[in-house]
Order: sequence, then structure tokens, then C-alpha cells
Amino acid sequence: MSEGGSAASTPRRLSDETAALVDAAATDRAAGADRFAVARTIAERLGAHPIRPADADPATDPPAGVAFGFWTPDLVDAGVPEDDVRLELFTPVDGADASAATAAVDPGREDLREISFRVDRLPVERDGEFHWVAVEGVPVGTADRLGALYQLVYPDPDGNGEEYRTVRDPLARSLPFGAFAPAEVYDWPRLDATRPDRDHFAALGTDREPLATSPDDGIPRVEPATSMLEIHPGTSTEEGSLRALADRFERIGEKLRADEPLEPHERNYAGYDAVQLMPVEPLTQAYDRQWYWRPGGTEGPESVDGAPLDRERASETVTVGVQRPDQTNWGYDVVVSGFGAANPALLETGRPDELVAFIAACHAMPDPIRVVFDVALGHADEAAAELLPDPFFEGPGMYGLHLDYRHPVVRAVLLELHRRKADFGADGIRIDGAQDFTYHDPETGERIHDDEFLAELDRVTHEVAGAAYRPWMIFEDGRPWPREDWELASTYRTLIDQHPHAFQWSPVTFAHNKPALLTFWATKWWRMREVAEFGSRWITGVANHDTLRRGSQVEVTHDWNSEAINPYLAETPRGTIREAYDSPAALVWFHVAMPGVPMDFLHANHRAPWGFVRDTDPAWNVKVVAQEAPWVDWHVPEGALVDAHGDAAADPFPRLRGVGFETRAELRSFVTTLAAFVETTDYDVDLIADLLSVQGTALEPDERGDDLTAADLQRFSFAWSADVSEYLTLDRWAGDQDDDRTAFDRAVREFRQSRPWLRADVDPGRGEAFGYRHPTEGTVVYEAIRRDPDGGERVLVACNVEGTPVDLSPADVLVDLDAGRDRPDTWTVALPAPEVDAAVGDRVRPDDAVTLETADAIVWRAE
Repeated sequence: MSEGGSAASTPRRLSDETAALVDAAATDRAAGADRFAVARTIAERLGAHPIRPADADPATDPPAGVAFGFWTPDLVDAGVPEDDVRLELFTPVDGADASAATAAVDPGREDLREISFRVDRLPVERDGEFHWVAVEGVPVGTADRLGALYQLVYPDPDGNGEEYRTVRDPLARSLPFGAFAPAEVYDWPRLDATRPDRDHFAALGTDREPLATSPDDGIPRVEPATSMLEIHPGTSTEEGSLRALADRFERIGEKLRADEPLEPHERNYAGYDAVQLMPVEPLTQAYDRQWYWRPGGTEGPESVDGAPLDRERASETVTVGVQRPDQTNWGYDVVVSGFGAANPALLETGRPDELVAFIAACHAMPDPIRVVFDVALGHADEAAAELLPDPFFEGPGMYGLHLDYRHPVVRAVLLELHRRKADFGADGIRIDGAQDFTYHDPETGERIHDDEFLAELDRVTHEVAGAAYRPWMIFEDGRPWPREDWELASTYRTLIDQHPHAFQWSPVTFAHNKPALLTFWATKWWRMREVAEFGSRWITGVANHDTLRRGSQVEVTHDWNSEAINPYLAETPRGTIREAYDSPAALVWFHVAMPGVPMDFLHANHRAPWGFVRDTDPAWNVKVVAQEAPWVDWHVPEGALVDAHGDAAADPFPRLRGVGFETRAELRSFVTTLAAFVETTDYDVDLIADLLSVQGTALEPDERGDDLTAADLQRFSFAWSADVSEYLTLDRWAGDQDDDRTAFDRAVREFRQSRPWLRADVDPGRGEAFGYRHPTEGTVVYEAIRRDPDGGERVLVACNVEGTPVDLSPADVLVDLDAGRDRPDTWTVALPAPEVDAAVGDRVRPDDAVTLETADAIVWRAE
């Protein structure tokens, strides 16, 4: 047999191995303490697993077959006979080069690539709510080859006998054509055995460990980072892929090892020991626009040459049109099914190896970088109901469907999905919206936080390259949100009090923080004080995907600085929002003065535009665009849209220009009016189209008539999502990076990296202090002094976070802080903001003052 089966091999059911799968489940049921314990064990065997002898080497030895397992409660409850259920396998007839089969093509059905598949349908064995089968002759996917695709099929119990239903695999390792297509049999053991950073994991918990760990029940747990960078993979590079992002880190790493200078845009990646990827899970899809698997080439999703698949036959040959998914999305619109796989829209080659390669590139940096996954299991998109059994859902929720975390099998499968995703090699996990993991208490009628489930997530042990470990855990938890007083009432400490090794997002890091508004820094002092006093286990900073988006939603009037927008930061909204989320003062305050782990956002580092983009929900896309109406004021310059970016090759907003918009004024007028009509009509899209037609807009109707229709608004919303997503792409803004500014920002971050003791809470007992100048007199100046607990270094910080210019000396700051014991004869300038009249290394007297303009900062140090 060729490796893992071949196109010439005929898949054949392995009777003994199938019986062994059923026997193993029976053994689990006999040994398990309860249904949840049993399900935890069984869940590890669900999905598709290559079969090898225990002494085989996955790196070199091909599998002898594949074991398949499905949890199918809906099918069983519907009374579908066991003999009617089949495993449906799609095997490439001539083999399939993975990159050729899954590489990107332009959107549109006519651009689908066609692949011929042999389709085989094999009987399976039922075991209660589960179905099992072992099969030989099944090609398995690798880095350079597309494996067989699989799903269960059975006659629709409510149909006429000619209609069939499918069961996808929620625990799939690879979904090259999206979550709504058959999964790929992938050789995960081989990927794990050949990953380039095996030594990184083997050394965890030893004296050779590349990242610090601490024992957790005898298992090494990765220690927290010193600072972290949040990245949206889809808009970080022109390719929008994890492979391109890995290449970027590899090039930066090579330069750092060779002591070569970094380009200004490359500095935006440097000075961190952790990166947090926004979610990389498979996503929901917009029907009619985003179907990437079409048997029959260009006909419907379940047809061959216009005729239904003949599922009465044991085998047949079909032609399937395939395409790499191309959704535009932040990553949080997950369908949960396939959560353990990588989002194929981020895979340039369609291979999950890209995510492993990115992690390995981070681990190979001269100073290894932790990779943190953003895990969104607190909700499911409504389309998840088409992919998952009914018991997965408790009912509708705030973000789609609410998962039933109390169902023992659902609970076990969710934990297994979490384990499989982190087994890509994640060093840390951020739990998105931890306050959303709730269940209904029938006795009280209240929603109860399922903290025990969060504890189960925290206790999951991951195994990569043969090494067991637990990741650094971070929780985003704003409870009692959504209670009206949540901003005041939330302590942001509930889960770190339960888990002493864990971190939470701080109160100044949540979406409602808007540093572009006047008095933000003055009115947030009470929260900043909490950060200083007990924020050592908080993620801090005011620039992330949520805060920058919310800042871009603040309405800008004609007299733009009259709406409480800080007039001191810049002369235009574009300049203001860039300075607000990447100011020297904010950077110095969080990286030098404050405890915890400061997190920056790569788009803010680049001073590039950012906003909410999503093209996966036609029902709500128009409303999403309307909510983003102020984005135009904040991020698009006056004048023609074609001139919105200095690089003519960037060709900004081609689709919006194609539907009628030539200038920023036209686009602003349309989206502002659209937002008003969305609110006044309670989002009646047909009525909105009629009203816009009467008023007159730049949006051109399609060929069907002179008046706008709901379809025209949908067309506009998809054009907006695609154009804005391209406009956000950081490679387009690489040439705009300021040499002095990026050098300063990097120096601040490296200052923090060389002083990990700054992560501890400010300690008055060893002469540390923080505060702000009283009286403010039109300027809010944050100040702090920190002291190295193991040496004599003192670090003095002054930040003009908002207001008029101010003159300050080290002596002034010490008086403000009442730090009488710190009176050295000289101070050394350590970090002057680019606009401050001082240089690194200058030795100054205590009374030597400097002028700090708005958003400027300076750091002095003394031994």
C-alpha cells in the first residue's frame, strides 16, 4: 500500500478494527464515574485518526488505515436505521497537490477549481449515540497532498427517500473548503512528529527550557509574558495568511540574529515576548456568496451535472468545484464545528501546517516569543445549528446561539475541541467573553456563571511533540456584564482570584475605553489606580481590536472637536485617533510605570486604520456597515477615494468606487444617512432602500431599475467589507512608518523586557509611588517612580497624557509623588519621546526641566 492509501486504493472497511472502536467505548462506559467522565474519554477518539502500530514512527511510517467516530444523537433520536447510515469518502482520483487544490482564487463561482473524486460509501457500526468505522485505503492529508474528505450521510427521515442529510465532523483536524464542506482526513501525528520546534516543547520544565514554566500538579505551566502584541492575521500582510505572517517573523528574527537594522515597519513587531492572534477558527459563511465546495462544478452544493448525488450507489466518480475560503471577518463568528482546525481563509496553502510554522517561527526568534490563541467558545453563530447536534444548544443567545455547557457530552466535546486547537502549540490561551459561559438555573430563573467549566478549560493538559504542558491562561471577563452598572461594578478579578496563575483583562483594556475623548485620562484615574495597586496579573493597555474599533464609532460632527474629542492630540480626526491609541505617553505609562502585562495592537503600532469588517452574515451586513458610519471620518482623508492612500499601487476602495462613490463626502453622506434610516425603520432593509431612492444617493442601482433595492444595499455592504478590509492591510501602510517614532516605541518595549520586575504591583514599602499632578491646571500628568527590588536602579516617569504643554523636572515629579527618599544628585535620561528636547544618556540635575507637549513622556533613571 502507498503512504496512507492512494487514489488507486479502494477504501475498505476493517471489521476487526471497527469492532475494537466499539469495544473501547464500551470499556470507557464501564469504567467511567459518570456520563461526563465517559464522554471525556470517548471524545478523544471522535473524528478521523490515522491507525498505526504503537511502535510506528509517524514521521516516516504510513498509517494502515483511519478510524472514524461521530456523536450522532439527532440521527438516533430520529429513528434512522443503522443500515441507512454510511461514511461518505471523497478520494482524489489522480491524487491532488494540496496547494493547487486549495490556493486562493478570485471570489465567484466561475473561479472554482475542479477536482475529480471517487466517492465511496461504507457501512458504519452504531454504538448508542455514536457511530464508528475503521477503513483502509484512505489517503491522508499532508503538507503537500490533499487527503480524502469525509462525512456521514443518511436518508432524510422526513423526505421522500431521495433526499439525504449529512453529518459533518465537529472534531475535524482540517477543513480546507470551510466548515460547511466535508472534512479532510489529516495526518496529525505526522505533522506533530515533524514540526520544526519539537526541541522547544521537549525542553519545557527542564533547565534548558526556552520559556519559563512553573509546576502545576507536576505539569509545567508556561509563565506569563512581559509584554504582548495582538495581531489580526487576515489584515497583517497583503497575502492575509499565516504563512506570510510566519515569513515576516522569520525575516525579523534573521535580522536580529545578524544584528542588522530593522526597517521602521518591522520595529512594530519587536520588543515583545508574546503575540496574541485574534481567533483562527473556521467561520460561518454567507450563503450564495461563500460556498467553497460544489459537487458538479458550478451547480448547487449537492449536485453533479445538475443531478443529485446518487447516494444509493456504493461508489461513483464526481467532479467538485473547490475554492479556498475567503471570508472577511475578525474571527469571532465561529460555528464551533471544526473549532480544533485552523481557519482555511488564513491558510495560503490550505494546509494546517501554516499555523504550526507560524508558531515555530515565533519560537525560533532570538528571544522566543509565546503564541497566545484567542479562544471564542462562549457563543456560536446561528449557522452552527446546521452543523452540530441539537443538544449543543441551550437556545438563542446575545451573539447567536448559546451553548449548553451543562450537557455532559457537549461539555466533553468542547473541552476536546479546546485541547485539539491548543495542541497546534499554543503557549497561552485567552478566553474571549468568559462572562458569557453561563447556564439557566430553573429554580431561580437566573443565569449562573459556569466557572467550573472555565476551570476545566484551565486544567486541560496539552501534548505537543511528546511533551505535556499547560498554557498561560488569560480570561476576558467583565461580569456582571450585561448588567447596566457593569462598568462600575466589575472587579475584573473574579477568575484570577480563583486561579492564582491566571491573568484577566484589566478595566482600562475593555472596549468602552476611548482615549481619543477629552478627560479620558482624568476620569479613568480611579481605574488606573487599581492597575497600579493590584494589576500585576492584569493585561493592560488601551490599544486592542475592541478599543480602536469603539473609538472609530464615536460620532464626529462638522465641528469635529466639539463632541468631547481631545483637541490637543491632532488637528484632524485621522491624526487624533492615531495619536490616541499610539501615544508616547500611553506607551511609557503602561510599559514602564504600571504592573501587569501591557498589550499593544499591531494596527495601532502602525498608526493604520482599523475597523469592524464582516461579510459572513447577509441578514445583518447592512446594519453592521451602518454602525461603522463614523469610521469614514476617523480613517478616510478628505477628497477623492482614489487618493485615500499615498501609494497609488494600493488602489483604495475599488469596489465602492465601482458602485458609484467617488469622494469621501459622498461615502460619508451615504453611510450617515443609512445609519439614521437603520435606526428609524427598525432595520427594515426594503423600506431603507425606498427612502434612499427618494432622497437620492451616490449608490448606483444595478441593471434592474432606477430605484435602489435591498439587494443593492447588500451589494454595497459586501463592497464595503472587501474594500475596508483591504484598506486595513498593514503592508499598505508600511511605507508611512516614522523612523524616529518606531525607534522610540521599540526602545520603550525593550526597556520593559530588560526589567521584568516592573510587572509587580507598585510597592510603597520599597519607595515606589504613582499619582498625577494636583492641581491639574489644564494638564493631566501621570507620574510614577519604580525601584528594582534586587538593585539600586530607580526609574522616574512623567507622562503628559492630555492637556496643555507643561514643564517638568525630576525634582518636580518627586515632590508630586512625595518621594523624599529619592534625591540623587543626577538623573540620566533613559527614554525621551521624539518631540522632547532631550537625548538618551543625557545626565541632568534634579531641577533641569523639559517641556512635555500633549501625549509626550520622559523616563529618567538613577542608580
